[in-house]
Amino acid sequence: MKLKYFFPFFVAVIAAMFTGCSDDNDPTYLDEIRVSQSYVSLNTNGGSTSIDIVANGSWTVTDIPEWLTVTPTSGSGNGTITFSAAEGEGRTAEVLITCEGKTQRINIIQGIATVSNATCAEVLAGPDSKSYRVSGVVTKIVNTQYGNWYLNDGTGEVYIYGTLDAKGAEKNFLSLGLEVGDQVTVEGPKTTYNGTVELVNVTVVKIEKSLIKCDSLTVGGVKSDVLPLEGGEIVAHMTCKGTGVAVEIPTEAQNWLGVVSSTVGGNPTVTFRAAPNAGGDRSTTVTFKTTDGKKTYTSQATINQLGAILEVPVADFLAAEVGDTQFRITGVITELYASDKQGKSFYISDYSGKMLVYRAEGFIESGAKVGDVVTVVGKRGAYKDSPQMVEGNFEDLKFAVTEVSLSEFLAKEAKADVYYRISGTIKEIANDQYGNLYLTDGKEDVYVYGCYPGWGATGDARKGLIGALGLAVGDKLSVIGVRADYKGTPQLSNGIYFSHEKAE
Repeated sequence: MKLKYFFPFFVAVIAAMFTGCSDDNDPTYLDEIRVSQSYVSLNTNGGSTSIDIVANGSWTVTDIPEWLTVTPTSGSGNGTITFSAAEGEGRTAEVLITCEGKTQRINIIQGIATVSNATCAEVLAGPDSKSYRVSGVVTKIVNTQYGNWYLNDGTGEVYIYGTLDAKGAEKNFLSLGLEVGDQVTVEGPKTTYNGTVELVNVTVVKIEKSLIKCDSLTVGGVKSDVLPLEGGEIVAHMTCKGTGVAVEIPTEAQNWLGVVSSTVGGNPTVTFRAAPNAGGDRSTTVTFKTTDGKKTYTSQATINQLGAILEVPVADFLAAEVGDTQFRITGVITELYASDKQGKSFYISDYSGKMLVYRAEGFIESGAKVGDVVTVVGKRGAYKDSPQMVEGNFEDLKFAVTEVSLSEFLAKEAKADVYYRISGTIKEIANDQYGNLYLTDGKEDVYVYGCYPGWGATGDARKGLIGALGLAVGDKLSVIGVRADYKGTPQLSNGIYFSHEKAE
């Protein structure tokens, strides 16, 4: 064991023993909760250690890492808590025990917290919470504030989630000047989040700048990385301090993008030509390579091409692959997505299904609300295998739908382009194929001429909603449609199903 690793560890242990409580008035214990020790050491071969707890009420253990098992995680009054882990070394954690609004911190250490030199493959296979030092090439940068990027050393690729600057501060990634193609050595602890291996808040130990760099892309002499729908040429302007320039185009893009010419010298150029695009938006990342005779250096550039926006029903969007293709969807806003604090996300439905639109730009400004008919444009994305529209834009508030009572609806003027939402109890079903029925609120009755499965339904897609939902007399139904007249009798025409409640 090297002393330089042991001494900071020893100090940390002593500090943990005397600063385990979050009460500034007494660093050794709290009135609400006390523990027999705030430092827990686990054997590197695996095993368990227990502590005693004295509490005035109910308590809960939180912030438990995946590699650690805590039993029990909650209780009331006095008891014993056991911490267990499988074989491992160099792992630390801090778990919290909360009781009556007070928090006791428990420091867990398994083995000596050293930094291990490793390959990306060894990081991917290694235990969580262990710190690693690894060297590789920056292959992709996805966030320039926190410093989220990918590092590849030929044995595998590791996601870097957070990069500290030269002073150890967060949210200052750009100060490091890291670029795709740079050779970098970093060190930091490993974690696994939703199946993705990450090194978190890494410290940059060394940066070796790449000998090749793509300075810019131009289309028609204008700086741009986007080609038009019709195709054409895009030029990559390079800086190269190595010998020669090689270009790699991903296999999946070779059917629409190719190299047509190149120049040599200190500032070479590479000209690509793209074929016309009959589908949705597409993009690819090309790789440039050079060598100093000993090592290969790389740089990358992403080339985008506009495509047609595919106007499809929700079901076709959900069945599409995740990618850059742009889709246009029209439907009814059925509910807002409560988990989005920004308030830009909502669910939209048509006759074929329901989908989440995640953070559509322009939605808040549009003033659209639940029940309105809207049009959105965006890409097919996914979160934990759950499909959703991402990078979306709120294109149009097609129809603002006003919710009214039955008596208010009957008093409205008949107009083919003004939509209302009415609700009532099903009094009679006149046609179960198209959903012709009567709604009542106990005072007024309204004839609904057609209750279709959703926006956009035509032909046979309009049929069968009554049977599919098992709607019956006595059920409550909410439906969207226009105020119309038939032989002087008011009715809601071409109704669109919104929601229902079964009779008790």
